Amino acid sequence: MPLKKVLIVSPHFPPLNAPDMQRVRMSLPYYPEHGWEPVVLAVAARYQAGVFEPALAQTVPGQTRIEWSRAFSPAVTRRFGFGSLGLRSWFHLWRRGRQLLGGEHFDLVFFSTTQFTCVTLGPLWKRRFGVPYVVDVQDPWRTDYYERPGSRRPPGGWKYQFARLEARLFEGWAFGRAAAVMSVSPRYLEDLRGRYPGFERIPSAVIPFGASAADLEHAARLAEVPYRFDRDGDRIHLLYTGASGPVMPHALNVLFAALRTFRERQPAAARRLRFHFVGTSYAPAGRARPSVLPIAAAHGVADQVSELSHRIGLLESLRVQQEADVLLVLGSSDLAYSPSKIYNYYLTRRPILALVFRDSVMERVLDELACACIVRFREREPKDEAHAALETFFGLLLAGRAADTQPTRNEAAFRAGYLAAELTRRQCELFARALLPPP
Repeated sequence: MPLKKVLIVSPHFPPLNAPDMQRVRMSLPYYPEHGWEPVVLAVAARYQAGVFEPALAQTVPGQTRIEWSRAFSPAVTRRFGFGSLGLRSWFHLWRRGRQLLGGEHFDLVFFSTTQFTCVTLGPLWKRRFGVPYVVDVQDPWRTDYYERPGSRRPPGGWKYQFARLEARLFEGWAFGRAAAVMSVSPRYLEDLRGRYPGFERIPSAVIPFGASAADLEHAARLAEVPYRFDRDGDRIHLLYTGASGPVMPHALNVLFAALRTFRERQPAAARRLRFHFVGTSYAPAGRARPSVLPIAAAHGVADQVSELSHRIGLLESLRVQQEADVLLVLGSSDLAYSPSKIYNYYLTRRPILALVFRDSVMERVLDELACACIVRFREREPKDEAHAALETFFGLLLAGRAADTQPTRNEAAFRAGYLAAELTRRQCELFARALLPPP
């Protein structure tokens, strides 16, 4: 049986290292075995702005067909106050997509990106060529997070207001005409159903990012480790990798408050602990600012905390994780947040300490996988119980009993629900549903 053909719109693509193209990158080896021939439409590297990771391109199968699009230069558009890739590349993607869809047969278009402006191409191409499209909701396009009582001011000034207006104008139009919608979080789908009558009739599925064991193999072959731990003496190194945005200070405050109390009670033992936060912003080297160290300093524990604030490569991050004694997971006050790092952490088989909000998607995933010591708390409730749980964890860790802090891992659940091969199969099932006539 001939393969169906899917045009995958992923503006970010290796060698650029960006979170929103990881689903596509990990899925590419598995689409053909489930009946689909992928063709990727991406923006060429010379028009990209961000952190480049040449080794990441080696994880893309050599037979993958990639169609490269142009975009307006960020050096030019920033003079007018914007640098968003979605805006810079919209016209060029529209034109290249028209050429591809008009010149050959495609069964489906798949938008997998957080550059939501590009999703508005779906209805335009569908009207012109009759090709249905599927949307991957990795983050909410429209969100009321910063309008909730007690929330901090939104970042970005007028840019945030413009993005908010764009989401209000176009989200329902673009998502509501999709043939199917997938999401990393069930709450994103619930929000869409609540906002748009009839959205519940669109086929949908919750499909997390997952992880690829092949990525760990590529990481192990890296010639250099981008961040090293001081192995002199008997220090224990706890590591968090990835961005620490404005929704995570709550978890950091819980962690550092407990550390301060613990070292007041056991100063000699506590000073063996070292906390490392690597790649805490999306900015490249020289432009990143620390976001963790100021919080640690406010609690008086900055001398036990190190922060590398610029972004590092995905494979570099995996390599550093394999060198750590304990891996840290920080919960977000956005309860729908579903961190993909959990699945890579799982594959390293290192002990995991997770600070999570109760009733969050993260809490549910960690409970399902049974792979971490979980410290639970709520935003506006006393943290005494969480502090006590952390102090107990620190004591066991320093006593050489890290294994006692970890539950029995649910290997069956991980294999069934979080490996790239299985998640690609589920994507393709949703693709097939998207091709069925509407009920």
